[in-house]
Amino acid sequence: MLIEGLYKIIAIEKTEKGIMAKVHLDKNHDIFKGHFPGNPVMPGVCMIQIIKELTEKTVEKELFLAVSSNIKFMAIINPEKNSELQLAIDITEENGEVKVKNTTSFEDTIALKLSATFKII
Repeated sequence: MLIEGLYKIIAIEKTEKGIMAKVHLDKNHDIFKGHFPGNPVMPGVCMIQIIKELTEKTVEKELFLAVSSNIKFMAIINPEKNSELQLAIDITEENGEVKVKNTTSFEDTIALKLSATFKII
């Protein structure tokens, strides 16, 4: 885990296309003190890192983000209000690459959609 203590995996289950994961954000993590004081917001780059780490755990390989063809931040994730996130990650592995399509949500709100290609290192 690159950012130690930022989140905990509550549940992870394999699906037909990949995984469904539920994570809990630590609202007291130092990253939220700087992003932003008094109004914490989950940094987008941290969300991408979580997706990468969950994908690595699933494929049991170390990955490097090569291409992010589509990233849409659709709602602000405030860890004080929405500390539990659901991540649906579709995973396709071929030719030394792992292609990912992700939808991250909290409650009934979609917060992030991402399509990316990771290289296996």
